[in-house]
Amino acid sequence: MKTLVMKRALVVLAVVSVLAPAALAQAPDRTRPPKVGPPPSLKLPAIQQPRLSNGLPVVYMEKAGVPVVQFVVVVKAGQVNEPATKTGLSSMAAAMLTDGAGSRDALQLADAIDYLGARLGAGAGPHTTTISLYSPVSRMDSALALLADVTLRPTFPARELDRKRKERLTTLLQWRDQPSPLASVAFSRAVYPLHPYGAISSGTEASLNSLTTEDLKVFHETYFRPNNSTVIVVGDVREKDILGKLESAFGKWKAGDIPTPTLPAVTQVAAREVTIVDRPGSAQTEIRIGCVGAERMTDDYYALVVMNTMLGGSFTSRLNNNLREQHGYTYGARSSFAFRPLPGPFSAGAAVQTEVTDSALVEFMKELRGIREPLPADDVEKTKNYIALGYPGDFQSVSQIAAQLQEMVVYNLPDYYFNAYTMKIMAVTPQDVQRVAQKYLDPDRMAIVLVGDRTKIQQGVAALNMGPIKAMTVEDVLGPVPAVK
Repeated sequence: MKTLVMKRALVVLAVVSVLAPAALAQAPDRTRPPKVGPPPSLKLPAIQQPRLSNGLPVVYMEKAGVPVVQFVVVVKAGQVNEPATKTGLSSMAAAMLTDGAGSRDALQLADAIDYLGARLGAGAGPHTTTISLYSPVSRMDSALALLADVTLRPTFPARELDRKRKERLTTLLQWRDQPSPLASVAFSRAVYPLHPYGAISSGTEASLNSLTTEDLKVFHETYFRPNNSTVIVVGDVREKDILGKLESAFGKWKAGDIPTPTLPAVTQVAAREVTIVDRPGSAQTEIRIGCVGAERMTDDYYALVVMNTMLGGSFTSRLNNNLREQHGYTYGARSSFAFRPLPGPFSAGAAVQTEVTDSALVEFMKELRGIREPLPADDVEKTKNYIALGYPGDFQSVSQIAAQLQEMVVYNLPDYYFNAYTMKIMAVTPQDVQRVAQKYLDPDRMAIVLVGDRTKIQQGVAALNMGPIKAMTVEDVLGPVPAVK
């Protein structure tokens, strides 16, 4: 027995002596971060684009595995299609689509959706209105009938309009005590003083009080047409099955003449100007800095995505690292480009402590100038990897895929766009990033909006000589206190 134990021990020692050098040779180097491998390629299922008998375009992608389906009806009408005196019309029309349709009132419609285990919602943006339906495949037929009612046969009941009008007037009242929406409204108006992009998308007191059910019906009748819409379908359904169901639901929808809105030209901020919206006693200053950016279909799109991610589009961005990590002025600083059919806004912002408002502005301008300088190749490469590695995560669920397909619909992107996205990002060079920063970000042509205690921040801001200072009250931004009855 003792001999057997000794033999086993010798075998173990022999094995260890052979494996130990190999194990040591393969030990990871923990003195530096591991190298990032190539970003995963995104290979989506084929995108089909048939049409119904009335010409309604359908964008369909099969995603098997989970028995759910996502529908999105995209109507190409939004804020830019509103009369100047009826701001908030498109968003109100969208909000009321689910407040009564077909033979059901708001509560009956909500009960029917809940019973099916589905989700139904609608909303409007600058150029589009969307109606979304998420449903189990087993309940799809019944849910699709509700989607058709909401899209084609909304009732716009007067009592629901009155209720929503009061809700929005109450929101306008609440905004008077909320620096962030105040800053957003003042900033949009500073960058787009004569354009629908500068209006309050949810409406003003005057425009909300002027809205009638007839306004909503006319907007719906004018723009909700199959030749102005697209239906997106993503889920565990076969194309031949879904086309028949869509034909039954939407095939009798009639086309119509779609008026084209006459929009003023988008003009760049002429010179740097500071607007201070006074909120006496405010403990923080809400900062917005920006200008007119770029349209979505610019050839500079991918370089702009990389540049903004470096500047303020991620937690490790230059703005956040400077203002949060290095100086402790804020919980978070960020920047973004709002890409639209027309040049949307570029904005950078943060909520900072009142006493460091002027110091924070100095750091913002420092980073806006710094991104225009030659950039380290390693930093650009890390940023590209960050974007590319995270991109497939935007296609995990049917809802996420449908949201991505909306972009393809609105901007008429090619089928291969998504599969080529990562390659386009990885092709951006440091020179490209610097070029677009110099092209689109001129620190001397920025609108600067500050919402805070004017008595505490104006003197320090004036000493920076960043441009003329315009003082505004909350009433100047939002109008008189709305009467909510």
